[in-house]
Amino acid sequence: MEGETKKGGTASGGEVLDGSNIMELVENKEMFGHFVDHKFQELDRDRDGQLSVKELQPAVADIGAALGLPAQGSSPDSDHIYSEVLNEFTHGKEEKVSKVEFKEVLSDILLGMAAGLMRDPIVILRIDGEDLLEYINGPTYEAEMVATHSLIESAGGTLRDCIIKAFEMLTVEQGMPPSSDPWVVSNIVEPALQSCAGPDWNKPVSQETFLVEFKKVAEYVAELLREQHVIVAHSEITFDGSGIRRLLSNKFELDKTLNAAIETVPKDHTGKLSKEYLRVALDVVAPSAGLPPLGAVEQMDKLILDAFNLTNADDGKLLKEDEFKKILTEILGSIMLQLEGNPISVYSNSVVHEPIASASTLLQTSPSS
Repeated sequence: MEGETKKGGTASGGEVLDGSNIMELVENKEMFGHFVDHKFQELDRDRDGQLSVKELQPAVADIGAALGLPAQGSSPDSDHIYSEVLNEFTHGKEEKVSKVEFKEVLSDILLGMAAGLMRDPIVILRIDGEDLLEYINGPTYEAEMVATHSLIESAGGTLRDCIIKAFEMLTVEQGMPPSSDPWVVSNIVEPALQSCAGPDWNKPVSQETFLVEFKKVAEYVAELLREQHVIVAHSEITFDGSGIRRLLSNKFELDKTLNAAIETVPKDHTGKLSKEYLRVALDVVAPSAGLPPLGAVEQMDKLILDAFNLTNADDGKLLKEDEFKKILTEILGSIMLQLEGNPISVYSNSVVHEPIASASTLLQTSPSS
């Protein structure tokens, strides 16, 4: 996966996954009823009218695939999410799940997925070499590559090193799939490098030679992309403060969210809370305010740090509950104002290594659909 933080900008074209088809399915009671009946029958192997934990596993795996998670067992973080999905069905018990319970939980999960896609749609791009050719033959290519070479040259390295780094700096907007992806490296970048390599490739290089040699490799990369298209899932999230404004304007929701955050913070024997736990509380509030978790987006972390500094949030003082909530609200307000004046967009590009329709069977009502 390739991720970047930037001001504005988006991928154009491609198939947009915005959650509308999921929403349409769940909101159509008759259609959703048939869908659940089919899925339940498919999972209920022993035909006892209930789903055991073992029988639920394929559904959990499908939900994980639909969410874009790696296979179970790939990482502790994703395994934790799989476990949470299973607990949604079983409520943490080893008991069987009825069709009514299965339908309710599946509805909640699908609506959550749809809401997420409506807020942050995923664009499916087919990279076929055409955009890359257009870029390297376009009016901005030489000036941008000169700037790229200046950045790369300061770090030193051979011509081969410079070309590899230059590809890493290209984006899907310029027609290049994420060159950090292992499949792209082994099937596109490396074959192009090997085909175009010359006797001086392991020596330091001039700007003029770099421009000529990079274009040769890029043309070969475009040829390879024409022969084997690369599917890329492009997503973009913009933090503009609107989520915080919605939360702050709804007193009932704000109070409920702040109270939930307070419950996670330890208190001393007098019932007071230390300011050092404001970050913990903010992480609890973050989903309701449309903010990422702390540590997820570097530029957001810097902005949040500024908000903490403005409110002297790191002085370690003990506060009463109302004071703690007041400062937390002030921090949210400060973050909101900064984002409204200067929104932050984060985008990622992930290579899809299998046909999109087969990545998950969650929304397939029959093997042939």
